[in-house]
Amino acid sequence: MQNSEAMALSAALLAVAGELTQRINDGVVARGFEGMRPAHGFAFARLAPNGATVTDLAAHLGVTKQAASQLVDEIVRKGYAERRPHPDDARARLVVLTGRGWACTRAAEEAAADAVRAWVDVLGEGEVRAMLGQLARIAPCGPIRPTW
Repeated sequence: MQNSEAMALSAALLAVAGELTQRINDGVVARGFEGMRPAHGFAFARLAPNGATVTDLAAHLGVTKQAASQLVDEIVRKGYAERRPHPDDARARLVVLTGRGWACTRAAEEAAADAVRAWVDVLGEGEVRAMLGQLARIAPCGPIRPTW
């Protein structure tokens, strides 16, 4: 593959990822979850299903503990998460999604499905399934982080 083709592929993947992130966030907001940002969704992915400490969340997002703590303060204030005593560490607090946080997560899943349906309309279901299989082979394992 030529350098120019590799650059074009890179640009296309980044554009699709950026648009997908924005469409999911727009869909969440349109479903009544005001004040949400894409970073919240990346955090929710780590908090589901069993919660996480601020330290765990910082590692997941690739940010400082202070930045993760500020994000947690924000989502707690908005009613999407709550702090609970950690069952295994008396010094730590576990951050878990509330019912509102879970509802927001379901709204994000619906918005993602809407975005992928648009791809199916353009490419066809078989092509989208093939793309999933191919991307799954090269996608790195681990957390999906926002681009700060």
